Amino acid sequence: MDSPRAYIAAHPECLLLYGVTDSAWLEGRSLAACVSDAVAGGTTFVQLREKKMATDALVAFAREVHAACPDVPFVIDDDVDAAARSGADGVHVGQEDAACASARARLGDDAIVGVSVQTVAQALRAERDGADYLGVGAIFKTATKAEAADVSLETLRAICDAVDIPVVAIGGLNERTVDVLAETGVQGAAVVSALFSADDVRGAAQRLSERLHHVL
Repeated sequence: MDSPRAYIAAHPECLLLYGVTDSAWLEGRSLAACVSDAVAGGTTFVQLREKKMATDALVAFAREVHAACPDVPFVIDDDVDAAARSGADGVHVGQEDAACASARARLGDDAIVGVSVQTVAQALRAERDGADYLGVGAIFKTATKAEAADVSLETLRAICDAVDIPVVAIGGLNERTVDVLAETGVQGAAVVSALFSADDVRGAAQRLSERLHHVL
């Protein structure tokens, strides 16, 4: 079987509908169950994003959520130690100094390392440091990550043109807004509330997947 890193390189289409979790939207529902529904509806990649959870708790939680989506790539946001200890497929990191290179050194050559970028220079550096894909945004303003800089569609296209690894757009993307990604060069869209605030997560994933297949 391919390693997670080899899989994403061979199957970049797995980034088409990239689900980013946020328990704040669940209103008491089980995240594992919602992730399972999201994948059943067409979500192709899952990032566990639980900023307020300590590493030990996150390791146990990650194992539970990963078990709910065994057939799609699964990464943890920022916490490299939790990714290593939980058996996740990899990690997604930000722009902290040497974050990508450090994650690669800790997790090894087989793990997936994604990096958030906002500029062409950041994108090129992440690619040089061993990133497997890039998350670019915010395309639209979003309450989920208020500190993220806005990225124009022009910059998004420039980033896609500059690198040879796949790019995922993020930030305020949903059924009504993903059309702006047409002809930008992105491989997919990362969504948070568009999936996990929905009463019917599976149905939301199905509609988003169908729309993205049409747009991209």
